[in-house]
Amino acid sequence: MTSPPTHNPSDRRIQTVCLLVLAAVVGGFALKWLAPVLVPFTLALFFAYGLAPVVDAQVRRLRVPRGVALVSTGILGVALFLLVVSVVSSSVGSLEDNGDRYQQAYETAKQSVKAQLGKFGIKVPGADESIPSSKIGEWAAMILNAVKGLLSNAIVVLIFMLFLLVGGSGGHAPPGSIWREVEQKVQRYISVKVLLSGITSILVYVVLRLLGVDLAIVFGLLTFLLNFIPNVGSVLAVAAPLPIVIVAPEMSFAAKCLAIAIPFAIQFTVGNVVEPRMLGNSFDLHPITVLLALMFWSMLWGIVGMFLSVPITAVLKILLERLELTAPIAHLMAGRLGSRGDGGEAA
Repeated sequence: MTSPPTHNPSDRRIQTVCLLVLAAVVGGFALKWLAPVLVPFTLALFFAYGLAPVVDAQVRRLRVPRGVALVSTGILGVALFLLVVSVVSSSVGSLEDNGDRYQQAYETAKQSVKAQLGKFGIKVPGADESIPSSKIGEWAAMILNAVKGLLSNAIVVLIFMLFLLVGGSGGHAPPGSIWREVEQKVQRYISVKVLLSGITSILVYVVLRLLGVDLAIVFGLLTFLLNFIPNVGSVLAVAAPLPIVIVAPEMSFAAKCLAIAIPFAIQFTVGNVVEPRMLGNSFDLHPITVLLALMFWSMLWGIVGMFLSVPITAVLKILLERLELTAPIAHLMAGRLGSRGDGGEAA
């Protein structure tokens, strides 16, 4: 009789890697195809993890029945969302009403720059072109339509979230289980990001308000939201007020410099000093992994994928490091290139 063929461990590992690559490709196509369902469900799960401690605090500390706590938490969430929509809508209306003033300020600033550069013989291509006032109205209408679309999707997210909270999702996994670890890390990430983003947005709003920047409350709100996007979110938050600040005719040059420098200093301090101390290395993800995850999930799910890229990738890493064959991938995501899957120790 012929003996059964023996498999080389290296061949087995190569087969595993190939299967993982194929599974990742198929899974990517599935995530893209099922995005209309998975995106609101994942958002609802994210919010449920964030609101579960609020519900539990009402039940344990205030002795409120769980049903009442769920209703009050749901009402609070809806009220906050409607407040955000109201602020954005009113600010967009103000932008549309003041379109002519912004256009005039833009033309004045452009002609001033053109004159200064002309002294040195520098010509700016397209400097003679102007932005029609109707264009600003079109931009405002586009933003309003986006807000309406967000509102319609938010209803689906709210329904999912309420069912998840009623079902006990968030903070109720058995102690010591893998899902308990996922819940603890995701909830810590959400709580720290909400706290720091809230403080940052309030500081930015106060600074811009004191300096007389229009739509300061909108830029404060954008700061809160964009801080959930890793790496590039804080940069976008600092750059968002620039068009309004530059063309503001009533602001002095010093005020314009402060409106750029102070929010940058706030973002730098919170993002590079305070947040690393509070979050530590809880997710254990290498910065390159975070950047690649941001690109991957934004390609699949757009802006929602950018917001959720870090917690989703962290959950995948936790799942991968529990299996011997996929543990090296988890170590690679953490930046430990010399780690082995059997012991998890650096070589």
